[in-house]
This record gives sequence, C-alpha cells and structure tokens, in this order.
Amino acid sequence: MSQVEEIERRVEALAPSFEKARAEIARVLVGQRKMVDRLLIGLLANGHVLVEGVPGLAKTTAVKALAQSLDLDFSRIQFTPDLLPADLIGTQIYQPADGTFATRQGPVFAQVLLADEINRAPAKVQSALLEAMQERQVTLGDKTYPLPKPFLVLATQNPIEQEGTYALPEAQVDRFMLKLSVTYPTRKEELEVIALSANPPAKLKPAMHLEDILSAQEVVRGIRATEVLMAYIVDIVRATRDPATVDKSLGRAVDVGASPRASIALAGAARAHAFLDGRGYALPEDVKAIGPDVLRHRVALSYEAEADGMSSEDVVARILEKVEMH
Repeated sequence: MSQVEEIERRVEALAPSFEKARAEIARVLVGQRKMVDRLLIGLLANGHVLVEGVPGLAKTTAVKALAQSLDLDFSRIQFTPDLLPADLIGTQIYQPADGTFATRQGPVFAQVLLADEINRAPAKVQSALLEAMQERQVTLGDKTYPLPKPFLVLATQNPIEQEGTYALPEAQVDRFMLKLSVTYPTRKEELEVIALSANPPAKLKPAMHLEDILSAQEVVRGIRATEVLMAYIVDIVRATRDPATVDKSLGRAVDVGASPRASIALAGAARAHAFLDGRGYALPEDVKAIGPDVLRHRVALSYEAEADGMSSEDVVARILEKVEMH
C-alpha cells in the first residue's frame, strides 16, 4: 500500500468521528456550521483561532460545545483590564513552613483555552499568553512547564465596543492561524435559538477521545499537497505584499502584507479542510475556501485604501480571484 493510499484509509477511518462531533455540537448550537468547521480546522492543524463578532452570537457556546464533544479539558478566562499574568499562567507560592515555593498552575494549563474578550487585557497579560501560544510552554520562576497536547487557544473579541480595550499586538495577532468573522443568524435560525433556549439539551457526549484527535493531527500533516499547490499558496501570500502585481486597481492598497508564517498556516489549514471533506489530498478549492480566514488579519491596509472604504477582506478576495495556479 502506497503512502497516499494509507493516508486515504486513515482519513476514511477518522472522518466519521468528526462528523459525529459536528452532530453533537449542533444539539446546542443552531447554524454557525462554518464557525464550527473552522474551529475543528484550527484543532486539526494545531493552530489557534480568533473569533470576532458582536455579543450574543454563541461564540462561547460553540467553544464549550467543541471541548465537550471532543472530550478535552476546557478552561475559560474572562479577560479584564485588571487581569495579571499570574491569573493566566499561574504563580509560585511561598511555603513558610519549609521555606520552599510551591507552583500553582493557572487556567492556561488546559487543552482548550477560551480567552473571552481577549482585547480587554493589558500588554503584560498578552505577552504571557504569547509564549504559551507560540512555544506551547509556560515559564514559572526558574522552571518551564510544557502545556498539554493538543493545546488550542480560542479567543473572542468584540469589534464594535472599543472603550476599555487594548489593541492586540501585531505579533500576537499573527500567532492566530485563523480569524473568523461571525455574523447574525438567519430569521429561521433565530427562531430555533429561542426554542432551544427554552429546552436546553443535556450535556454533550464525547464523539471521540484524545488518541483519535492526536492521530487525526498526524494524518492531517501527511495529507498530500503537491509542489504546484505549494507554489500556488506562496504566490497568493506574496501577492498580499504587493497586490498591484495581480490587480493594478489595488495600487498601493496594502501597507504590510502577510509573512511566511501565513504560507505555513495556509498550507496546514488547507490540509485540514481536505481532511474534513474526507480527502487525503489538498486541492486549490481548499486553499480558496480557507484563504480569507488565514489572511484577513495579516493584511494591513494603507490609509488611502481605508479612506476609500476598502477592507482587508476585499483585498484578500480580489487576490484569491486573480492568482492562478500554474
């Protein structure tokens, strides 16, 4: 059996469990299928996810349901302006009886960490979270503690209310593999939400266990992506740095484009998207489907583009439309 056939076989064996997890999440979450799929892609590709949307769109519910359906340790922390790094990562407590320090681990030591309203915490807390997100470890005193596997940060932020908030540093925003923009439900979905709130379901049943998730992450890393597809990804990311090369009408629309980290994220997310579609190989359609979520937070527009009412999503959409695979 070839390597490709082996990957296909493992995808076929594992994919039904993720479909079962989707069904479990749907018991408490109406609609929002795209958000759930993107959260699963973040988990499969070992990347963190930033979810942006106004309050009341079930962002927190979705994350809690994800952790329950996958039987993962879940921790939620409400970010506030008075939050300290120790409230997140833990601290060392002095024991006067024997003159030693005992380590108290913080809520970051969980497999799924929900950072609610992440932009309400000051820079020193953001820095503490940054090490955890990038290095997947925490330093307390003179010791370094590895975080559990998998480790997934799912952060939410409100795009409207900016009073009492701290803009996320560019370095931290870039650490998020995906940035999702959650919108209002349809009229029919909103009616279903009201009905569900009056009769909430029992606790969700795990659709899989830790071994299955770690195995799925390994399979995703082995999903076939040809050299031509990799070149296509690189061309898309490079076009964000100088979009006029693919569409002259964009002119100087971009101040700062996506870094090579975006290329890595786009390749990993495309593989995970293919996995959820039940395939052992990635296609250009996977790249186009996941591209906006990987790139929207990595493209900084020029003043002129913002003055013209253009958004980073507009630029990314135009680039994905214009760049062709050779």
